[in-house]
Amino acid sequence: MTEHRTNPQSAIRNPQSEITFDNVSKFYGEILGVNRVSLAIPPGITSLVGPNGAGKTTLMNLMTGLLRPTRGRLSVLGIPTDQPEQLFRKVGYCSQFDSFPRGLTGREFIKSFLMVSGFASKEADELTTKALERVDLVAAADRRIGAYSKGMRQRVRLAQSIAHQPSVLIMDEPLNGLDPVVRAETIALFRQLAAEGLHLIISSHILHEVDMMSDRVVLLNNGYVVAEGAIHGVRDEMDVEHPMQVLIRCDQPSLLAARMFRDDNVVEARLHDDRRGLFVKTRNPDRFYLLLNEVVAQGEIEVESIAPVDDDLSAVYDYLIGAQ
Repeated sequence: MTEHRTNPQSAIRNPQSEITFDNVSKFYGEILGVNRVSLAIPPGITSLVGPNGAGKTTLMNLMTGLLRPTRGRLSVLGIPTDQPEQLFRKVGYCSQFDSFPRGLTGREFIKSFLMVSGFASKEADELTTKALERVDLVAAADRRIGAYSKGMRQRVRLAQSIAHQPSVLIMDEPLNGLDPVVRAETIALFRQLAAEGLHLIISSHILHEVDMMSDRVVLLNNGYVVAEGAIHGVRDEMDVEHPMQVLIRCDQPSLLAARMFRDDNVVEARLHDDRRGLFVKTRNPDRFYLLLNEVVAQGEIEVESIAPVDDDLSAVYDYLIGAQ
């Protein structure tokens, strides 16, 4: 696991093109938020992974200038985070809080933030439309947000965070509430933004999604960065000892179990107590999802939902932390 450890000596390289933490600590009174964090985050998609209370939100709030470090130095593309007027031109923030001004349409919501940021009305209109197009929300742009579904509200928050065309996009659980099709489209948007040279910092608790979309991962535990690097190597190491567990909700779980056992990498399949779902443990998640797609395409089984089980995410944390 040494290849995943943070190297404080190499953490500061080119502050003009990186998000740089130099021995940063944040305490809330006597309570630790994060401690002795040294990171240099380049362009691309970086996911923050860890259990509740690990320090993910604290790191994000430090990057956006909502919190000041107790110790150490922090800059975003060379801009100290205590210079908000410069910082906010470069940073977009999509929080996890589902709260909006009453009575506004999606278009009005996005434009209002652009106007407050100093954009002229005509330019704000153009940027608003571009942002709505990127999240596929143009058709609902002039409806009140109060009538939006949870997934639509998530997308309008994302549109607001990218409307001013930032260089850094910080997102707290941005895929929550999205249906599978929109989730895949949103991940594709993240990849496109990364290809355009943006820094994307994403907090997520769904390991398979982190695996699919991330260039690198930062693992936090109890306020410390315990590992960083590409997640693929970590997943490959843990597959044998800690198979990934998935819950599939479907109309014929017994038939699905029979189909799943055709794959040698499936080590367990058991019915949910309500007999409307199937727990599957697999050593090879990529192969499992391909097989599941093949089964569904045959038309015999109707799948309602697919979700990784949190217990196995905890196993990942335990595996990584125990390997230090």
